[in-house]
Amino acid sequence: MPETFLLWQRRSSAKSPKRMAEPERRSGKDERLWQSSPDANPPQTQIRTEQPHPSPPHKAHRNHGHRSQRSSEGEQSMPEIIVAGKYRLLSRIGNGSFGELYRAEGLKYGEKVAIKLESASVNYPLLPREAKIYEVLRGGEGIPHVRHFCTEGVYNVMVMDLLGPTLEDLLNLCARSFSIKTTLMLADQILARVELLHRKCFIHRDIKPDNFLMGLGRHCTQVFMIDFGLAKKFYSLRSQKHIGYSEKKDLVGTARYASVRAHYAEQGRRDDLESVGYLLLYFQRGRLPWQGIRAQSQVQKYEKIAECKANMSLQAICAGLPTEFYVYLKYCRKLHFAENPDYFYLRQLFVVLFKNQTLLNDSLYDWVLLQQETQAPQEKQGGKKG
Repeated sequence: MPETFLLWQRRSSAKSPKRMAEPERRSGKDERLWQSSPDANPPQTQIRTEQPHPSPPHKAHRNHGHRSQRSSEGEQSMPEIIVAGKYRLLSRIGNGSFGELYRAEGLKYGEKVAIKLESASVNYPLLPREAKIYEVLRGGEGIPHVRHFCTEGVYNVMVMDLLGPTLEDLLNLCARSFSIKTTLMLADQILARVELLHRKCFIHRDIKPDNFLMGLGRHCTQVFMIDFGLAKKFYSLRSQKHIGYSEKKDLVGTARYASVRAHYAEQGRRDDLESVGYLLLYFQRGRLPWQGIRAQSQVQKYEKIAECKANMSLQAICAGLPTEFYVYLKYCRKLHFAENPDYFYLRQLFVVLFKNQTLLNDSLYDWVLLQQETQAPQEKQGGKKG
């Protein structure tokens, strides 16, 4: 077992010997337990410094005139709220690792956009940093375009392109499991997005299916990466220095997909890539082996998850899947902290596997085929009536 993982066991055992539980041992017969129905308890993103979510912006600028007829029918009713003098909020989409996300439309042309709001009064605002990172990534493939950023009243406001469903949404649509074809097509795009971010000297630190979305319209086959609120600069072009390695760090990100080292040490590029590996396993099985661990507190739960990842062999984690998944994770775990990953090698692992499976890269993802199957009977019925 690598020295770092042994170090984790020594540190955690000395810290709380009674809290640590034996990791679940699974044989090949137990792999069916990894299959699951839609996630009843989605994982929470852990942020080192508490970031209170803003309440809905009822105090934002309002226009009490008549509601525009451009608004889509069926939108959840909301007060008339105008943001940045150009956009009308339509409905709440959800929230990211911080802030609230809303669907909105342009007042002049009716174009649909997404607007992220964060209370400007929080101790450590993250939205201004995220907007700057989007600016650094501007024009990159699979990076949504930020149209506007400002502080308006009591809110930081970021207006960006509206995207389609998250990969978590699509996994639920596809009965909690993607085919090997869909998984490999997604893998190539996800790795390309992570490589782009790393080449701009940032690491994401919250790789998870909710932070990868499919585009809309002509971009419907393209994967987009979002939510850079927890991203961190790992290399300074000015000083030509990489950040230093240190331990005794709190987890930043989502425990389910975090690398082993992310639970206790400074993160680097290798940790983003290891998280991508767990993401791909999740797409194949709909579940990871450390899901469902219970503890008396969230801290204890994270410790148990970390211990399970460290003690469970990669062969067991990747059991029943093509060897390339094991090779990928083994490579990521062996990388040194400041080592430059071979992204081409990692992508080629899955490209070659795709070719060996004699699959066709036609962008027909599982959810596209499912939609076609659903539409076919309806079209036949429509033809008979005609």
